[in-house]
Amino acid sequence: MSKLIRITLAKRGVSCVAELLEKEAPRTSAAVWEALGRGELGGDAQHAKYARNEVYTMVPRFGDEIGYENTTVTPIPGDVVYFSFSGGMLDQLFKADQNIDHLPGVIDLAIFYGRNNLLLNGDVGWVPGNVYATIVEGLDVMAEACHDVWRSGSVGERLVYSRLTGSSGTD
Repeated sequence: MSKLIRITLAKRGVSCVAELLEKEAPRTSAAVWEALGRGELGGDAQHAKYARNEVYTMVPRFGDEIGYENTTVTPIPGDVVYFSFSGGMLDQLFKADQNIDHLPGVIDLAIFYGRNNLLLNGDVGWVPGNVYATIVEGLDVMAEACHDVWRSGSVGERLVYSRLTGSSGTD
């Protein structure tokens, strides 16, 4: 049976369901699934500045360093992507704003909701990420909500990931 996760923009009350890509990204899928077994993961929602159609949150590191697998720099709509950033890679003001400046590194959990994304950062160059899940339910409503994060702002919004059991998408 497929492993499913729910991804929610809490303030907007919108969720989608993603299926883990256990064959394509076994280490990343397993690490996220295990972390979600201890409770939901989430934090302040941010809309990307460079990548285009991306909403993400930063969470403390969990588990061992995974390395690259099923990587991309051109994610497509519905891709759910894992990035690992060392503490020195992120802007100091951003780290202070996100209250992660005391951490040695963070995990960036992102969803991509539209086309024409490019993971190129002017400060560091290409930023490959591990595609570990794909949205299988609710991408259309999540895309509308994500676009609203871009248009109306992310203040007060949280992006939250949680486990689902069963293939029907129900808890």
